[in-house]
Amino acid sequence: MPVDVLTTDTDASGSEPNANRSKRKRRVAIEWTLIIVVAVLASFLVRTFVFQTFYIPSSSMNPTLWKGDRIVVNKLSVEFGTINIGDIVVFKAPPDVAKDCHDAVTDLVKRVIGLPGDRLYSKGNTIYVNGKPLDQKWTVLPTIGTPIGPTTVPAGHYFMMGDYHSDSCDSRSWGTVPRSDLIGKVFVRIWPLKSIKWF
Repeated sequence: MPVDVLTTDTDASGSEPNANRSKRKRRVAIEWTLIIVVAVLASFLVRTFVFQTFYIPSSSMNPTLWKGDRIVVNKLSVEFGTINIGDIVVFKAPPDVAKDCHDAVTDLVKRVIGLPGDRLYSKGNTIYVNGKPLDQKWTVLPTIGTPIGPTTVPAGHYFMMGDYHSDSCDSRSWGTVPRSDLIGKVFVRIWPLKSIKWF
């Protein structure tokens, strides 16, 4: 009776031939290279278009954010969402920041207190938007410091202010910020771990 003989890719010693081992090693190397390339590309795309982390370098947003905090911003919320009064946003530093604030930072984090078309001014420590006191539902250090002169926010621009009113160099000094300079809305503080907070 004929017998079917199973053959394997092994030599007489029972080990895999060198040619097959080399092919397998090459295939594994290619697979890992592709995995790494895809992971790096995905990380780049996420950082560029979706999320980005930032470090808080000053006290201008106390008591909401503290120097040394690390935050994550959602870029899509600016690209496709709506900007509202009270939003905390990161944006490109206006050209006059270096001159007016004596700070060479490239990005800033502040709170939006005026939308396109809004009329703002301050009297004492009260901020008025369109003739009504600004309802600050967030915690601030209330002494306003530099007053807000009568200002109408231009179309497509936003008026920014730090929560530590008297210790913030903001739109009172260097003007409003165009939407095109907004990077993203702050949505979570991730450091320090004991102070993780969603906004």
